[in-house]
Amino acid sequence: MAIHRFGAAIAALLALALPAARQPATARPGDAYAVRYVLDGDTLEIGGVGRVRLLGVDAPELGSALATPAPFAREARDRLAALAVGRWVRLERDGDERDAYRRTLAYVVRTDGLFINAELVRAGLARVNTRRALRRLGELRRAEEYAQQARRGIWGERPSIPGRTYRVPRVSYSTRPSRSASTLMIFSP
Repeated sequence: MAIHRFGAAIAALLALALPAARQPATARPGDAYAVRYVLDGDTLEIGGVGRVRLLGVDAPELGSALATPAPFAREARDRLAALAVGRWVRLERDGDERDAYRRTLAYVVRTDGLFINAELVRAGLARVNTRRALRRLGELRRAEEYAQQARRGIWGERPSIPGRTYRVPRVSYSTRPSRSASTLMIFSP
């Protein structure tokens, strides 16, 4: 009887703990978190929080594994990685906590004060995208105006053309003609 109660207690604890383990932690204001890696030009994986979508901006999409990425998608991802991966950041909320894909929505600010969302927009690698008023909307709009006037990234520069993803086999040509049936050889006496 005691073993049955003990097993039931363990099962109840596991049932309570497992959903919490699947749920990403809620970021607390003021806490610093380490950026683990970048998924695309506007999504980060942050230790202790999970996936974080940059609030108020939209970067070009990389697409699926077989799809061709949008122009400047790789540049946006690489710039975000250079700005954030391996660094400590603070998350600032403004309205909704999560998007439709259950990513945390936040402004991302490095501990040295650099506002990463605006930096991507200023580089012309993302555009301002919002459906409602945001606290930092003015700062994001000014960054976008700067990128447009300077013709940076999506606002004027040509996208880099990705290299070939396959190799063309080399064909070796001999300096001597081959003696096949299609070759006509004329001999003079």
